[in-house]
Amino acid sequence: MSEPTTDTIDPSVPPSGTGCAECDADGGWWVHLRRCATCGHVGCCDTSPAQHATAHWKQTGHRFMRSFEPGEDWWWDYATDDYASGPELAPPVSRPDEQTVPGPADRVPEDWRRLIHR
Repeated sequence: MSEPTTDTIDPSVPPSGTGCAECDADGGWWVHLRRCATCGHVGCCDTSPAQHATAHWKQTGHRFMRSFEPGEDWWWDYATDDYASGPELAPPVSRPDEQTVPGPADRVPEDWRRLIHR
């Protein structure tokens, strides 16, 4: 299990928002959210149709992500394709509890199960 260092992450940077930045900009939706430990970018998981968290890593090289789901504190290292560990990040540490999964509720299509990646 890898561990981020201060040259690869910035624990003081807040998250970019409460939802996937690109999905919010495009009117899309997501299943779960991931937060970049380097810049705070919030992107959607690989089960989500657009997979913006992985795209963020590929575009920026920011390899460490932390779950942005309530009650979850696990880390992922895209470079090793394995779990990682890291320090506490600046709040908030998750999306709002009242936000639906998938979400946001008003943008999730009725056939969403057919559209996710498994």
